[in-house]
Amino acid sequence: MKICVLGAGALGCAIGGVLTEAGNEVWLVNRGQAHVDAMKQHGLVMRDQGVDRVVKVRATTDCREIASTAGPVDLVIVLVKSFHTRAAIERALPIVGEHTVVMSLQNGLGHEDMLAEVVGRGKVLAGKTYAGGVMLALGHIIAGTQGKETHIGELGGGITERASRIADTFNRAGLITTVSPNIMGTMWDKLLVNVATGALSGITRLPYGELYQVPEVEACAIAAVAEAMAVARASGIQLSITEPRQPWAVAAAGLPPEFKASMLQSLEKGSVTEIDYINGAVVRQGAKVGVPTPVNQALVACIKGVERGLPR
Repeated sequence: MKICVLGAGALGCAIGGVLTEAGNEVWLVNRGQAHVDAMKQHGLVMRDQGVDRVVKVRATTDCREIASTAGPVDLVIVLVKSFHTRAAIERALPIVGEHTVVMSLQNGLGHEDMLAEVVGRGKVLAGKTYAGGVMLALGHIIAGTQGKETHIGELGGGITERASRIADTFNRAGLITTVSPNIMGTMWDKLLVNVATGALSGITRLPYGELYQVPEVEACAIAAVAEAMAVARASGIQLSITEPRQPWAVAAAGLPPEFKASMLQSLEKGSVTEIDYINGAVVRQGAKVGVPTPVNQALVACIKGVERGLPR
């Protein structure tokens, strides 16, 4: 399959790297020239279970290079930061052909609507992944893909041939992937995992190994998840998660102690976070359905305060 990973940061490189190893023609797109140059010159270095391996990858900063070299792709996997979604897919239009599928694996909610406005709703699939990645250096990542599930599906529900074909491609690469007939419920399931750890990791600046040693952090996480679950139920969302402690446990399962949530990684790079699409999405939806969300409101406020203090 011919695949473009749009937003090849740590997670995008982890997914793109294993898809490349499985024999797919994968292009990694990242705006950072130095990161792209490092991968072109030395390959992508992937650390898994403490062992590094090098994967020869195709990398670029510009989708026009892909268009001129390979033409339209079969699949665009969108993994840019939420606030860059519209601009990124507009820049990717040269590789979006008649039969191209555009699939978001981003954290949070609302990306599919933005993608549909640019490429048309019929081209868009939704997805959520529990895989992770940490950027160690330019072209060098920790890959957290082993044993981590990915779920994809049609916006309108049901199981289609194209979604099944993409899932098969992922599974052949070792990415445990299923097609969900209830992708909105699946997306909320993943949102709950991000609600549990993202903001708290960013506020405390702790990697998972230390974050999970603080009982007060755990209690706050579970309270935030309980609020989000109440919002989902009031919105008619069918969740598979039944108990608010589950997302807290799922978030760190199988990941090394030094693993950092993407929100913390953003702050350490001096970048704003995706808080508006995670805890902020819970707050907005809660307001719509009349469910109070004071814990999530407080987490959003704290992250906004941390962002305010970033170097400008």
